[in-house]
Amino acid sequence: MRETSLALALSGLSFMLAVIWGPPLLRVLRHFRIGKLIRVEGPDRHFTKMGTPTMGGVLIILPVALVTILLNAASLIGVTVLGRSVLLPLLVMLSYALLGAIDDWEGIRGPRRGLGMRARTKFLLQVGLALVVAFALKYLLQVPELFWPGVQEPLSLGNLYIPLAVFVIVGASNAVNFTDGLDGLAGLIAATAFAAYGGIALLQGQVFLGRFCFTLVGALFGFLWWNVHPAQLFMGDTGSLALGATLGVVALMTGQWLLLPIIAIIPVSEALSVVIQVAYFKATKGKRIFRMAPLHHHFELGGWSETQVVQRFWLVSLLFAMFGVALALV
Repeated sequence: MRETSLALALSGLSFMLAVIWGPPLLRVLRHFRIGKLIRVEGPDRHFTKMGTPTMGGVLIILPVALVTILLNAASLIGVTVLGRSVLLPLLVMLSYALLGAIDDWEGIRGPRRGLGMRARTKFLLQVGLALVVAFALKYLLQVPELFWPGVQEPLSLGNLYIPLAVFVIVGASNAVNFTDGLDGLAGLIAATAFAAYGGIALLQGQVFLGRFCFTLVGALFGFLWWNVHPAQLFMGDTGSLALGATLGVVALMTGQWLLLPIIAIIPVSEALSVVIQVAYFKATKGKRIFRMAPLHHHFELGGWSETQVVQRFWLVSLLFAMFGVALALV
């Protein structure tokens, strides 16, 4: 009970920090004219969002980093609130946030204005970072490699663990990035997934990891204060790449990464819609399965309002997250 109450308290603290820091961050982003550029081929209604401040992932990352670092510093004087095991997901969040920030900046002010970093370059950097993290998970933290539903002891994957871990981290990072396209969508989905994995971590006895997850949930809610429709702030790749990679690492640390396609059903569906659309387009030389990819644009073009897409996707996400937690308890 104490572990849960403290986790919720940390969530409230990070929420307040994010809400308080929102106005100063918005002023800074507006001063430097760091505004969103909208794709020409996107739905017409999105053109009203042109110029909305982006790189708002900073509003999520700063409270989480501050709370985590300060509470780890407190452990030096005998007050242990967040253990050192959470330093790895924190470092992952910061490193992928830096990569996302470079991509955002390139898209706004770089030579590839509106496009950002080259996809191949970004992908190789994501894989390189994920390789380092995968080795740290296996050989430094020695996390459980895989829990199978109904089996109490973790399974060993041997040499397969490293490439699988890299796939989970990079896949989750890009999946959340694809989800970030509507006001409040990626934030709500990510908060739901982190809450689910935070609950799983607490049930496993990974108290520090559970508290870290709920610290992230609070910061995400604080970000959503400024990101709900009509959004005053977008998270950009600064937020989406970092959140996705951190979610992948958290799933790997619990050993329940096999449940990630269930708990993160919306990001996985968004990513799959892009893969299917591109593959089908190339195979049929111009035909499409979806009206537009990622998946949320398909429903928008089908007549759903932006708010309907976000709320319905979140309801699906919430139901599948509960189902995923139930499977983890089997």
